[in-house]
Amino acid sequence: MKRLPFGLAVFSLALSAFAAEPFDDKFRQLDELLPTATPYRTASGAPGHAYWQQRADYTIRATLDEANRAISGSGQITYHNNSPDTLRYLWLQLDQNIYKPDSDARRMLTAPSRDAWTRARNEEEGMKFEGLRGILAGREFDGGFKIAGVKTAGGQALKYTINQTMMRIDLPTPLKPGERFSFGVDWQYKVNEQKVLGGRSGYEYFEADKNALFEIAQWFPRMAAYYDVAGWQHKQFIGSGEFTLEFGDYDVKLTVPADHVVASTGELQNPNEVLSAAQRERLQRARSSGKPVVIVTQAEAEAAEKSVSKATKTWHFKARNVRDFAWASSRKFIWDAQGYKKDGTDVMAMSYYPKEGNPLWEKYSTPAIIHTIEQYNKYSFDYPYPTAISVNGPVGGMEYPMISFNGPRPVKDKKTGEITYSKRSKYGLIGVIIHEVGHNYFPMIVNSDERQWTWMDEGLNTFVQYLAEQAWEEHYPQSRGEPRAIADYMRSKNQVPIMTNSESLLQFGNNAYAKPAAGLNILRETILGRELFDYSFREYARRWKFKRPTPADFFRTMEDASGTDLDWFWRGWFYTTDPVDISVDGISEVGVSSKNPETEKAWKKARRDAEPESVTDQRNKGMARRLDAHPELRDFYNEHDDFTVTNKDRNKYQEDVEKLEPWEKELLAQGKHIYLVDFSNLGGMVMPLILELELKSGKKYIERVPAEVWRYSPKKITKLIVTDEPLVSLTHDPYWETADIDNSNNSWPRKVTPSRLELYKMEQGRDNLMKDFATPLKTKEPEDEKKPANGKDAKADAEIGKK
Repeated sequence: MKRLPFGLAVFSLALSAFAAEPFDDKFRQLDELLPTATPYRTASGAPGHAYWQQRADYTIRATLDEANRAISGSGQITYHNNSPDTLRYLWLQLDQNIYKPDSDARRMLTAPSRDAWTRARNEEEGMKFEGLRGILAGREFDGGFKIAGVKTAGGQALKYTINQTMMRIDLPTPLKPGERFSFGVDWQYKVNEQKVLGGRSGYEYFEADKNALFEIAQWFPRMAAYYDVAGWQHKQFIGSGEFTLEFGDYDVKLTVPADHVVASTGELQNPNEVLSAAQRERLQRARSSGKPVVIVTQAEAEAAEKSVSKATKTWHFKARNVRDFAWASSRKFIWDAQGYKKDGTDVMAMSYYPKEGNPLWEKYSTPAIIHTIEQYNKYSFDYPYPTAISVNGPVGGMEYPMISFNGPRPVKDKKTGEITYSKRSKYGLIGVIIHEVGHNYFPMIVNSDERQWTWMDEGLNTFVQYLAEQAWEEHYPQSRGEPRAIADYMRSKNQVPIMTNSESLLQFGNNAYAKPAAGLNILRETILGRELFDYSFREYARRWKFKRPTPADFFRTMEDASGTDLDWFWRGWFYTTDPVDISVDGISEVGVSSKNPETEKAWKKARRDAEPESVTDQRNKGMARRLDAHPELRDFYNEHDDFTVTNKDRNKYQEDVEKLEPWEKELLAQGKHIYLVDFSNLGGMVMPLILELELKSGKKYIERVPAEVWRYSPKKITKLIVTDEPLVSLTHDPYWETADIDNSNNSWPRKVTPSRLELYKMEQGRDNLMKDFATPLKTKEPEDEKKPANGKDAKADAEIGKK
């Protein structure tokens, strides 16, 4: 190693000791993170001139075996290779295989933490009966697809390999660009009891009338997506990452018990075969009705509940240009419908629900569907499908093309039989219907890859849901969308960035739903403004309607259509876990000298007089002083001080004023108040400054400063503020619109933060084993003593009373 001269070495060390800290450029471009533009996807965020996507058309015949809770089916799939690539095999999704006892999802089962199970502090944190039941039942349930065979359209057997939730079919000859290949798959599987095993579909059993309600989804082998960014999307389904699928046409015939009513993706092709004349007439009337028309009444549904038909009916549905197909079936279904037609939308909004859903469902479900379509059309494009359906069953909330499964119901008092519903249930129902029907837009039509990026469908959809809820009624009790509602999450420690794969997300609801929705709200209200944001968001929806966008396509389109560089926002909000915490550290007033000695010396005197009186001067008050006893000692300097204006001062002022240009004189006469305000970015996420200024007269106004104010220093800045009057207070983010996690440091002067201290009585006599041991044991009342004096039991007595 070459030796440096001693003096030079010391000089080198001194330089390194004072070297500048690495600069964290919050405004650097996302070029190193976003993929390079291609002929398929442009740098503007639009589909390129060579954009392509695959297609899969399905013909399916399936039977529901209600008694055995099973489905068997046969499907013919025609796969269109629109890519520029030659394919030697195809991949299909077998999502039901998640219910196999040896599935990856079962084998990977973990607890959030040891404390979450063994040291829960309350019921919310603790393990539930239902949770443990689901774990144990999943080990015994014989779920998953049983593939009976895979054949070409000509009947030749195809070789296939099943890897957990994916199935590879080896093609007899390579499938070249522009070619298509048809093949058939036969399968069957057992339907899971949803309230036991959970999931996005399943059946619900009603003990009271011994009937079942089936919500059926992920029920057939579906073509996996193949696209330019990822190739085959063959990430295993292990629970969180949902689906990315290809568009196509569906021809589906469903054979079910003859007394069942079926709700489904698509349009019913054979109403004459499955509906009565009265039901067909009601359905026709509903198309032009101004309110929901009941197609299958509660009386008809209750009558069907009382006997189980051994016969079957086949319901025939067709759907065009959808990426999936789902359905529901039960003899318990009440069915209502209402048509909605405006601009390019002509849709039948329909709801299916058991009597247990009333009176909540008959009042709110179908109106909520229509409201959703009205509002989402405003922010994206006209709803293009012929039906939009909401089904009440065991699934709390799940979406498929044209149909959604939604959970909230009223409750029935076990003693009185009274049916009531809570405020939470009411708004939970309206909200979940808006959300799930809204998913028709994102991702059923704007077909993002849910297996990779949950936020691209859940986050965007939650944001538009928030807008739709605002249009339902004033002060709608929403939980996601408001920036202030995400602050607690932004303060938490166990976070990952939004741009994390779906299966690796922590705090799933906050990460994939709430934080993206709040971020888009900030973008709309605080950064871009409504006009620019709404135009850009609609442009994204229209560009990628019936196509498959990636995160980069969304980011680039929003910038392209708004004419705004938002890389700093995407980087901070989506790629990091940095919270917003901007502190107002201090304010200094910097006055402009008027040069007038009368004004300036008076100002200096006022400054001196405003200083606190010293302790010595306070304690010397009233003491005997020589000057007071001998006034003859007073002279000029006892009458004048350093703040006395002299004629010399006045002459100099006149001379200085004569040298000024007219505009300079005018500038001095304005009398503006100039302040230097120090801000610290404690959280790391840069954000615009929203400053509420209060002046001496009581006037308040808002000054909005773009986020680029942080461009030279992302940690500390000093902002220049000019006012017409003296400034008495300043508050940053007065409307809580930036998700700032600490509002206590947002004001100057600082504001007192109110809180409450809850007092409790000291508990006496806890863990008193002697007292507990002596407690009388409760015993059940003998059955004989429960009977009335006449010897008849209470139930029989009640029956007599009825007669």
